[in-house]
Amino acid sequence: MLTGVALLLLAFAAGYGLARARSCRDVLPQGRRSDEATFTTLHIAALAAPALRAGLSRDCARKAVRHLRTLLGTHAVAITSAEAVLAWDGPAADEPRDGDVLAHARATLAAGRAQVFPGEPYAAVVVPLTVDGAVVGTLAAHDDEVSAALVRTVTEVGRWVSGQLELADLDASRQRALEAEMRALRAQISPHFIYNALTTIASFVRTNPRRARELLLDFADFARYALRRANDFTTLADELTCVDRYLLLERARFGDKLRFTVQVAPEVLPVPVPFLCLQPLVENAIKHGMRGDGGAAGEVRVVVRDAGPEAHITVEDDGAGMDPECARRMLDDEPAREGGGIGLANVDLRMRQIYGDGYGLVVETALGAGTKVRLRVPKTQLGS
Repeated sequence: MLTGVALLLLAFAAGYGLARARSCRDVLPQGRRSDEATFTTLHIAALAAPALRAGLSRDCARKAVRHLRTLLGTHAVAITSAEAVLAWDGPAADEPRDGDVLAHARATLAAGRAQVFPGEPYAAVVVPLTVDGAVVGTLAAHDDEVSAALVRTVTEVGRWVSGQLELADLDASRQRALEAEMRALRAQISPHFIYNALTTIASFVRTNPRRARELLLDFADFARYALRRANDFTTLADELTCVDRYLLLERARFGDKLRFTVQVAPEVLPVPVPFLCLQPLVENAIKHGMRGDGGAAGEVRVVVRDAGPEAHITVEDDGAGMDPECARRMLDDEPAREGGGIGLANVDLRMRQIYGDGYGLVVETALGAGTKVRLRVPKTQLGS
C-alpha cells in the first residue's frame, strides 16, 4: 500500500503531465488548480493501481496503460517486459514498430536508468521498472518534445509503477507461501495414530479376521482422504465421514472406554470447510479425554448446528481438562511443535488465515471440567 508521502510525491510529479493535458484557458485560482491537480492525479493512480497490483502481464499492462498516459499527458505511452511490448496507448497511426520500442527498452534495461531517445516526429523517455532490485520491464512516454521536467515526471511515475509491481510480487509470494504452508500443515497426520491404528488392526487378525478386515478398510478410507492431494476446501459431509472413520478406529483401540456421539444438522452438510479442520479437534478431545489405556472411560461429543450464515461446530470431552493458560499457550504455539500431528494451533492458524482473526478456535476448559473447542465456519467459501 502506498504511503501518504509517496502519493503526494506522485501527485507533484504527475502535476506536470496534467498541466500539459489541461487547456491553456484554465483561469481557476492557483489554490483550486493545485487541489484539483492533486485530486485528479490520485484518482487516476487509483484507477491504474488494481491492474498493476496483478503483476506485469499483457492483460494487466493493457488495463493500466491508458491511465498512465492520462497521468503523464503525453502523446503515447508503452509498457514492455524484458522480452516483449505488452501494451501501447496512443494514436494507432503513430504506433511504432515493436522492434523499435523493444530496442529502446533493451537499451534502458542494459543501462538500468532513464534514457532519452530522439526521433521524428516523437521522441521517447524510457525508464526501467524494477521488482526487488531486478529490472523487469520499461515504461516509455512518447511526445513531440522532451524536457527535463518530462524526464523527471516519467521517472517518478515509473518508480510508482515499480512500487505497485513490488506489491504484486509480494502478494504472489505470500500466496505461494500460504498455499505451501497449508499443504504442509494438512499433511501432518499423527504418526502415533497410524501406529496405534495398525497395531489395533493387527490384534484382530487372528482373533477376529472379519473385524480386522473391516478396520483395515476403514483405515484405508481415512488414509485416502487425509493424505490425498486435494483442494484446500472440502465439504462438511466429507469431513464428518473422515471423523467417523477415525472414531471407528479409535473405538476399536479403546473399546467400551471410549464413547462418542455425533449430532449434525442436515442443512449444513454441503457447507465448504477447510480440509482436515475437524478431525484434529476430535483427536485432541480423545487425547485429553481418555486417561490412558488403564484409565476411566471418556466421552467425546461432536455437535454441528445451523446458525444462519454460519455453521457452528463444537467438539467436547469430559476428561481431566487443563489450565486455561495451558490452552492459550497451545493456540499460540507453532503448529509444527504439537507432537508431530495436526494440533489445535494448526487448525486455529488456518481458520484465521482463511476467514480472519474472528474465526479462530475458542477453547473452554478448566482442571477437572473437560474441554470444549468451538469452531465457526461461514457458509459461503471466501475465494478458492
